[in-house]
Amino acid sequence: MQLQVQRLRPTAKLPTRATTGSTGYDLYAALDAPLSIPVGTIQKIPTGLAIAPDRTDIAILLMARSSLATNHGITMANGVGLIDSDYRGELLVPLINLGSQPFTILPAMRIAQLIWVPILHPSIIEVEQVPETDRGSGGFGSTGK
Repeated sequence: MQLQVQRLRPTAKLPTRATTGSTGYDLYAALDAPLSIPVGTIQKIPTGLAIAPDRTDIAILLMARSSLATNHGITMANGVGLIDSDYRGELLVPLINLGSQPFTILPAMRIAQLIWVPILHPSIIEVEQVPETDRGSGGFGSTGK
């Protein structure tokens, strides 16, 4: 698989893997100056990149960086971002500050990760009733303590 990447801003950095065992490719803030995220607010951080995968049977997931979340309370406002294979706009990362003090995003700071997953497109079949299972409709903790 190949991923075509276009720099839309002069400060944009291409995605990189920190180690050969890294699943995610780091994304960087394409900022001209530091940007503060006040407590309880959301900021869309530009990456300065547009991407084009060479396959349509994959989804690109935008994931939070664990170090920002655990050390500073900075995570993605939408949990996980889903980037469709045909989206060609700039990748923006919606970060929310769940911490106890303002946090500053610096230019070229690693702010998120990209991962690729295969996608299946099932045929949708309406039925009168779905098949029964041992679990049934139990959810939210019904399978354990």
